[in-house]
Amino acid sequence: MLPILLALAFIAILFVIVITGQPDEFKLSRSTKISAPPEIIFPHVNDLHKWEAWSPWAKMDPNAKNSFEGPPSGVGTAMKWEGNCKVGVGKMTVTDSQPSNVIRFRLDFEKPMKATNLAEFTFLPDGGGTIVTWNMAGRNNLGGKIFGLLMNCDKMVGEQFEKGLASLGGIVSAPAVAPGSKQAGHAHP
Repeated sequence: MLPILLALAFIAILFVIVITGQPDEFKLSRSTKISAPPEIIFPHVNDLHKWEAWSPWAKMDPNAKNSFEGPPSGVGTAMKWEGNCKVGVGKMTVTDSQPSNVIRFRLDFEKPMKATNLAEFTFLPDGGGTIVTWNMAGRNNLGGKIFGLLMNCDKMVGEQFEKGLASLGGIVSAPAVAPGSKQAGHAHP
């Protein structure tokens, strides 16, 4: 019995050492080139009402309840969401908005885990397009460190950033269609 208890104690100590050895902070980042100038892309990120059209989390739970606070866009605008277990519950607030250059957010997550992270979009002109970079950084609390041992958070969240950037690129790069006109492949009555 004593060898089993010693083995369990050793495993528990090893587990604590591995957890405490995890980084206290994290940062993830994804970039893509979008075939549109920064001034065309910027409003789709700066106005939180427009996120539903391209956000990967809006697609994970189309029935999520969103509410908005503050001005229509820019500093002080905020969106609260409440959705399924994939999107959770939280609030996103624009804290800095420099037209066609950078937008910064404070992300307050309530569920499934409490956390406060910072996110940022940068828009760098590149030829006829724009390099758009989506960053997120925060602190790893105990729950985050344990979760990080079980899941590759950079890969999991990074894939969502990649989907969102691709969707954003598709929206701003699509040719405008005049109201009442026919789109290729779509018949209108």
